[in-house]
Amino acid sequence: MTLPSGTRLGPYEIVAAIGAGGMGEVYRARDTRLGRDVAIKVLPSHLSASPEVRARFEREARAISHLSHPHICTLHDIGHHDGTDFLVMELLEGETLAHRLERGPLPLPEVLRYGVEIAGALDVAHRGGIVHRDLKPGNIMLTKAGAKLMDFGLARAAGSPVAVAGLAESPTVSQPLTAEGAIVGTLQYMAPEQLEGKEADVRADLWALGCVLYEMATGRRAFAGTSQASLIAAVLKEAPRPMAELQPLTPPALDRIVTRCLEKDRDDRWQSARDLAFDLEGLRGASGVSAPTVAPGRTATRRRHAATLIAALAIAAACVATGFVIASRLTTRCHEPPTFTRLTFQRGFIKTARFAPDGQSVLYSAGWDGRPPEVFETRFDRSATRALGLEGIHLHAVSRTGELALMIGHPSTLTGRGSLAVAPLSGSAPRYLAEEVSQADWAPDGTTLAIVRRTGGEDNLEMPPGHVLVTTSGFLANVRISPDGRWVAFTEHPKLKDYRGNVAVADATGRKSSLTGEFANIEGLAWSPGGREIWFSSSVEGLQQSLSAVTLKGRQRSVARFPSSVVLQDIAADGRVLLYTDRRLTGIRGRSAAGDKERELGWSDASWPTTISADGRMLLFSDMGEGSGSNYTVCLRSMDGSPPVRLGGGVACALSPDGRWALAIHFGPPHRLILIPTGPGETLTLPRGPVETYQAAAFLLDGRRVVFVGAERERPHRTWVQELPGGLPRAITPEGTRGVRTSPDGRWLAAVTEDSTLVVVPLEDGEARQIAKLSPNEAVSQWSADGRTLFVGCPGTRLEVFAIDVESEERQLWRTFEVPDPAGAIMSTFVVTPDGRSYAYVYSQILDELYLVTGLE
Repeated sequence: MTLPSGTRLGPYEIVAAIGAGGMGEVYRARDTRLGRDVAIKVLPSHLSASPEVRARFEREARAISHLSHPHICTLHDIGHHDGTDFLVMELLEGETLAHRLERGPLPLPEVLRYGVEIAGALDVAHRGGIVHRDLKPGNIMLTKAGAKLMDFGLARAAGSPVAVAGLAESPTVSQPLTAEGAIVGTLQYMAPEQLEGKEADVRADLWALGCVLYEMATGRRAFAGTSQASLIAAVLKEAPRPMAELQPLTPPALDRIVTRCLEKDRDDRWQSARDLAFDLEGLRGASGVSAPTVAPGRTATRRRHAATLIAALAIAAACVATGFVIASRLTTRCHEPPTFTRLTFQRGFIKTARFAPDGQSVLYSAGWDGRPPEVFETRFDRSATRALGLEGIHLHAVSRTGELALMIGHPSTLTGRGSLAVAPLSGSAPRYLAEEVSQADWAPDGTTLAIVRRTGGEDNLEMPPGHVLVTTSGFLANVRISPDGRWVAFTEHPKLKDYRGNVAVADATGRKSSLTGEFANIEGLAWSPGGREIWFSSSVEGLQQSLSAVTLKGRQRSVARFPSSVVLQDIAADGRVLLYTDRRLTGIRGRSAAGDKERELGWSDASWPTTISADGRMLLFSDMGEGSGSNYTVCLRSMDGSPPVRLGGGVACALSPDGRWALAIHFGPPHRLILIPTGPGETLTLPRGPVETYQAAAFLLDGRRVVFVGAERERPHRTWVQELPGGLPRAITPEGTRGVRTSPDGRWLAAVTEDSTLVVVPLEDGEARQIAKLSPNEAVSQWSADGRTLFVGCPGTRLEVFAIDVESEERQLWRTFEVPDPAGAIMSTFVVTPDGRSYAYVYSQILDELYLVTGLE
C-alpha cells in the first residue's frame, strides 16, 4: 500500500514516494523535529506478519546502526507506528550506479574513485562483522560526495549459520531467512560459494565488487546467461572476457585487480577489502587520476575545463620559452630522494624516540648491548650523546617545556604496563603519577597528558588522566595528541600481545572514529605538521613495515617503502622525521626430556610457541613472519628439530590430548575459534554464540571441552567453556578475569583478575580462591603434573619463571632463561610440560638503528 503525501509516521511526514524494492517502499519524508529531509523505508503491512521478513528488516537496522563511514548510507532512526515498521535513513541526492550504467561505461578516474570508496565502505562493514551479501550497482548511489553503499537488507553477521533452499524467480533471490542454506543475493553478482549454498564471508563481497568494477569499466556484466541455469553455470565455470577486449584503454593493473576479485576459489581472491582499496588507490595515484572528473553530459562544464586546459598549456609554453632551466632545476629539486642521518651505532633495541624541544637533538630510550634500558640524548650533528641517568626507565613523551613522561618497571613490550612518572629534562628524580599505565603523550599546552591505563580488564584512553575517552577489551597503543590538541590518535588492537590493529582517533567528548582497516602489524604513529594527516608504520602481512598516511576523513596513501622494516617515532614541525629500522628475529629455543641441550625450534623470522604435547615430543607454534599470510600460520614440529608441518591459517592455541586437533584463533574478520586436524580431515569452526573476539584458548584434559578467553561486543574479556563440537560458549569467570590453564584433575582454572591477582576458579561447583598477587606483566604458563604448583613467568631482557605453591601460596624461582647473545634480546613467554622436563621459550633479537630523515612528503 502506497502512503499518500502528508501521512505521519511518528514525527516523520511523508512527502513523496521514491521507489520500491523486495524489502519495502522508500519515501522522501520530513523530520518535523529537526526540520530536515530524510528517506524512510517502510516494510509493507502485509509482510510485517512474517517473522522471517521482519527479522530481516530488523537485521538491516542492526547492521547499518553499527557502521559509520562517509560512503555508507547513514541510519538515523528505526520506528513502529500503527502496525508499520520503518527505517529512517540519510536522504541521498543523486543516481544509482545501475541507472548511470545505462548510459555506458564510466571514465577510468571515476571507476577508480568509486572503487576505492566502495572498498573502504566494505572494509568498515567487514571489520564490524557485517557481510553485505547483495552488493550490486542498484545498491550503490552516486552523489556529489562520491559513492554511497546502501541496502544492508540481506546483510548478516559474518560467521553466523548458513542454510539451503532453491532459487526464487526474481533477480534478487531471497528465500526464507530461517531455511537451511538459503541462497540470498542477486545472481549476476553472487560468488560461486553463494550459489552453492555455502557460507558467504567477506570474500563474497569482494567477488561482487569485482563484478561491479568490471561493469563500471566495460559497460558489460562480467557474467551473463539466457536463463538462470546458464547464468549460474557461467559464474561457476567460466571466466569473464578480458577487460581490454571490451575497453582497450583499461590499465593491465586494473584487469589484474579485478581478475583476482573474480577467482572461483575464495582463498585465491583478495582476503580483505582494505587490501583491495590500497591497491586501487595505488593504481589511482599511478594513473594520475586521483581528482574527481566531471560527469558526462555536462557540456558547459566541459567547455570551462577545456578553456582552463588551454590557458594552462599557454602558461606552460611561456614558462618553457622563458625559464626552462629554472623550471627544470625546481623539478629536479622536488624529486630528490630523502636523506638519512644515522644517530645510533650500538647493538640493541629502541623503545621510543622524540624530538627535543629545541629541535636540535633527540631523546630516546634504548637497551644497548644487553644492558637494561635507559634514556639518552643525542645531538643531530652527532657531536655529543649523553645518558640522562634514568636507568631501567622508558621514555614515552617530551613536552614543549622539556618535561619527560616516563615509564618505570615497564618491560620492553607493546602491551607492558608500569608506573607513569614525570621528570624535567634539566634533571631531577622522577615524580610518580599513576600505576598500570602503558602509553602517554603530552598535549601542545605542555601540561595535559593523554594516557592508556589498564582498569577492570580493559584499556582506557584517558585525557586528562581520570577522564575516559575510549575503552577496549583488547589494548591501545601509539597514543599521540594532534598539534591543535583537539584529537587523540592511537592504534587499537583486538588481541593482547599481538601487533595486529588499526588507526583510530577520538575527540575530547570520546567520539571515536576508526580511520583504517586492520593491518597485520602496526607500530609507530605521529601527526604530520599542521595535523592534516596521521602517519604510521604498518604491514599488510608479516613484520616488514612501511610508512603510510591517513586523513581524518579516512583518505589513505603510501608515504614510503624501505628495504627493511621501519617504525615511525616522531615528526617535527619542519617535516623532519624520526624513525628506526627494525631488524628482528623472533625465535624459539627449547629442550625435550630426551634432549641433552637446548636447540633452536623456531621457523622463518617470527615464531611463537603455544604448547608442548604431554609426552614432550611435539611443539605447537604460530609462524607470524613474512611468509605467514595476514592471518598467520599454525605449525607443528617435533622437539627433536625435524622440519615443521604447516597445519593451516590462524594463531595456534593448544593441542588436543590425543594430538588429533590443533585449537586456533582465526582473525577473519570476524574472529573465529577453529579446530585444525593434525592429520587428514577438515577444519571446523566452533559456534561463537555472543562472543565477538578471542584472545587465548586451550583443551580440557577430557578432550571434549575447550576453555577460552573471549569478549562480547564492547565488553571486557572473560573465560568461557564450550562443549565440542557444537555446544555454545558458557561464561565461567567474571568480566576482567581471564585464564585458560586447567588443573590435571579438570576441576580448577588458573586465572588472573583485573587487579593482577592469581586465582583458581572451579569449572563446575565451588568457590574461587586467591593464590598470589602477580606483577601486571606476569602470565600463567602451566600447572604441575600433581596439580600443586603453577608456573608463572614475566617478560623482559631475561625470563624468570617462578613456581607458586597453590596450597601454601609460596613463590620460588624455578628457572631463569637467557639467550647466548643478550644484545637486543627480549624474552616474552614460555611453555612447559606438566612434569617440567620439556620446555620452550620465545625470544626476540632486536637490533634497531635510529635515523633522522628529511625529504619525506
